[in-house]
Amino acid sequence: MHAFDVLGDPVRRRILELLADSEMTSGAVCEVIQREFEISQPAVSQHLKVLRDNGFATVRPEGTRRFYAVRHEPLRDLDAWLGRFRSFWTPHLDALATELARGRRERRLRGPGEEHPDPRSSS
Repeated sequence: MHAFDVLGDPVRRRILELLADSEMTSGAVCEVIQREFEISQPAVSQHLKVLRDNGFATVRPEGTRRFYAVRHEPLRDLDAWLGRFRSFWTPHLDALATELARGRRERRLRGPGEEHPDPRSSS
């Protein structure tokens, strides 16, 4: 299965988001996913299996519990592939950051209570 096929599913993306913060038991993952997506425990287990079989997650048995964690390597590979396309959006995001900073600076310089000048009015 291709990485984008694996990550194209919102349930699997959410599982990875949960695991990105810390290792979790399969039961804890199931509890969150069942509540958020209203799917059965066997369905959640199948999503965990897809993530594990495709290298996005690891499982560590400890007694009767199974602890899942993210494997970062496949995500790094995706990031490297996406890097070829960052030039399409990075300049736009940089320009947005500049405009946001300019707006914050103007508000700071105006001070509290001063109105924002209307660029459409000609004085």
